[in-house]
Amino acid sequence: MRRRGLCGGHAMNAGLPRWAELFLLPAVNLAVALLAAGVMVALVGQDPAEVIQVLIRGAFGSQRGLSYTLYYATTFIFTGLAVSVAFHAGLFNIGGEGQAILGGLGAGLVALWFSSFLPAWVMLPLMLLAGALFGMAWAAVPGYLQAYRGSHIVITTIMFNFLASSLLVYLLVNHMKVPGSMAVESAPFAESAKLPRMHEFLAGMGVQWSASPLNTSLFLALLAALGVYLLLWHTRAGYNLRATGSSASAAAYAGINPKHQVIMAMGVSGALAGMVGMNEIAGVTGRLMLEYVSGAGFTGIAVALMGRNHPVGIVLASILFGALFQGGAEVSFDVKGFSRDMVVMLQGFIVLFSGAMAYVLAPGLARLLAAMRGKARGIVHG
Repeated sequence: MRRRGLCGGHAMNAGLPRWAELFLLPAVNLAVALLAAGVMVALVGQDPAEVIQVLIRGAFGSQRGLSYTLYYATTFIFTGLAVSVAFHAGLFNIGGEGQAILGGLGAGLVALWFSSFLPAWVMLPLMLLAGALFGMAWAAVPGYLQAYRGSHIVITTIMFNFLASSLLVYLLVNHMKVPGSMAVESAPFAESAKLPRMHEFLAGMGVQWSASPLNTSLFLALLAALGVYLLLWHTRAGYNLRATGSSASAAAYAGINPKHQVIMAMGVSGALAGMVGMNEIAGVTGRLMLEYVSGAGFTGIAVALMGRNHPVGIVLASILFGALFQGGAEVSFDVKGFSRDMVVMLQGFIVLFSGAMAYVLAPGLARLLAAMRGKARGIVHG
């Protein structure tokens, strides 16, 4: 149940100070990833400078581009936080995809049943609660199997992804699809079950903003990040969870029940993933559809790795991946011969250097910092 090698704990920081591990090393990894991607872009006959310029402009150069970037980032914040909480307990939760699907299903069912007669101030919190509870329940089962039956959490969560996807398909096709319609989707929700779009919200405050899928679930994601930070580092429950992730045997010796911590961590993780439905279902589609998660659960793994499993880092990494999704789409349209597959390649380099190879550059960076500190001390003493 140890997490050090996988999650980026202090045991593998190669002598880096904490600030360098959290901020400098990810920045260096990102720079190396972009450099490697630039070399590959040049090898296929494209101009790396043009590609990066179009990507940045497409992601941040307009209100609409920024809105799409933050829209994608909202989903990644939820799934990244979900992965992070499990990591801190020493668990590798790959089931964010399935937990997000079940969370959306829970929110969608509540909306279909009650939105026609409940007001928005009751309906929206009820959808959020239902999504969190459905995601929590779906994650708690693998947690229980890990804690009390020895089933590996990676295997069970992967299996539960397929089960969740199959369950959603079955329910939509056989029970929830509008009769006579060819579209595999539920009936539309009433207006009380729809979150305000960000341009509508800002218009109410006198601010003009471009229309986009970005909605007020962004605020929910940021509140979730704050809540995870307070839970993990400012509560006894969070301390117990992190102690279990550091050493289950030491935690047990201190009177902490590791089995309870596993289930709690997976429950909180699943609840966070289950909130994704608020962005996609309540904020955009206004109905329950297939493929509304679209791999966000797996992207959350890369987001958590790059963000060093800290809520602030996860928010920043989510914005980066949101920019890659939005800016990459612009690149595939505006740069002739640059396909969407090349954008996926760029994302892959970032995942590679920020996740699987996160600490390859750490020893060299630690030596460089030590040399700089030694030189600075020499100058002072000289």
